[in-house]
Amino acid sequence: MRSRFQPDRQLTVRMVTTLFLLGLLYVAFVAVLIVLIKSWILVVVIVGGMFVAQYWFSDRLALFGMHGHIVTPEEEPHLHGVVDRLCAMADMPKPQVAVSRMDLPNAFATGRNADHAVVCVTTGLLRRLEPEELEGVLAHELSHVAHRDVAVITIASFLGVLAGLLVRFTFYSQLFGGRSRNDQNTAMLFALVMTVSAVVYALSFVLIRALSRYRELAADRSAALLTARPSALASALTKVTGDIARIPTEDLRTAQAFNAFFLTPAFGKGADVATLFSTHPSLERRLEQLAEISRQLGGGGVH
Repeated sequence: MRSRFQPDRQLTVRMVTTLFLLGLLYVAFVAVLIVLIKSWILVVVIVGGMFVAQYWFSDRLALFGMHGHIVTPEEEPHLHGVVDRLCAMADMPKPQVAVSRMDLPNAFATGRNADHAVVCVTTGLLRRLEPEELEGVLAHELSHVAHRDVAVITIASFLGVLAGLLVRFTFYSQLFGGRSRNDQNTAMLFALVMTVSAVVYALSFVLIRALSRYRELAADRSAALLTARPSALASALTKVTGDIARIPTEDLRTAQAFNAFFLTPAFGKGADVATLFSTHPSLERRLEQLAEISRQLGGGGVH
């Protein structure tokens, strides 16, 4: 799919590199599964089944987890109007539009490709943002769809999820079944499986978050250039980040599993998001980039 969103070669290189490195991890990971389960067929069924489920149903799973539902133009005429206008400006297919009945102010895009994409906003976001701010947020989410990084992050996340599940499976197998065998080789095998799975999980965790932080900067940049109003997106980011800090902690826990897909992460008070393990760059870094784009467009700095 070609659109008028500015292409980002660095994002493309990072996505390809991340998938390549994760592919190498896949090889080691599947080898561990074969050693553990001792059945090629069962390995293919387990890995293939989980991958297909996550890839094909990622949009439905995300909507279900965030209590979102698809809305029609009659139900949300203003929201659909903004999406229609932005899709026309970007020359891209219109994704489905959804609303999550949550006070948490946020938005996300999901789906395996442009023809099966969903852009979802929360009622908390709609209530807080001005029209120009909402346009900036929706342009940000649409750029994720146009750049295909939603599908890449979904695929990339799968390995980490699978590795984490294997760590738990191996741990409980050893805890409840390993001791009765009294076999030193078996114990060493389980220890090896645990170690490889943990390493795979840790490496995939770091790779995915590095990609996620860059893709957010890329989406900010593309949205600002498409709308030519970087200050509106900056205002939305500042407002949403500040309001999330005031959301009750128990309400944030439900949303934190989807942080990699959100406009801004659902962290509670005192969380340090400017770390190697964050899914998003810091607010300061994002505002600096938008201020620079504003100067390039001749609009001065972002205030």
